Amino acid sequence: LLFSETPVLFKQELQNEEAKEGKQVRLTCELSKPGTPVKWMKGDTVLHASEKYELKQHGTVAELIIRDVKSVDA
Repeated sequence: LLFSETPVLFKQELQNEEAKEGKQVRLTCELSKPGTPVKWMKGDTVLHASEKYELKQHGTVAELIIRDVKSVDA
């Protein structure tokens, strides 16, 4: 028998968000399968948890919180 894994799809895609400089912004997306590993990227750079970035995942919802937003974070 050959089993093919169901592909993971976006149920809710990432939306643009606006924030004032110095504040924080929360980006969220929803996947079709809970617990799917998510990699957040800015261009070719992978973002990792730090004082600047907080990465959360609850079931099918993945969140990226960017603290102290600057224009270079666009």
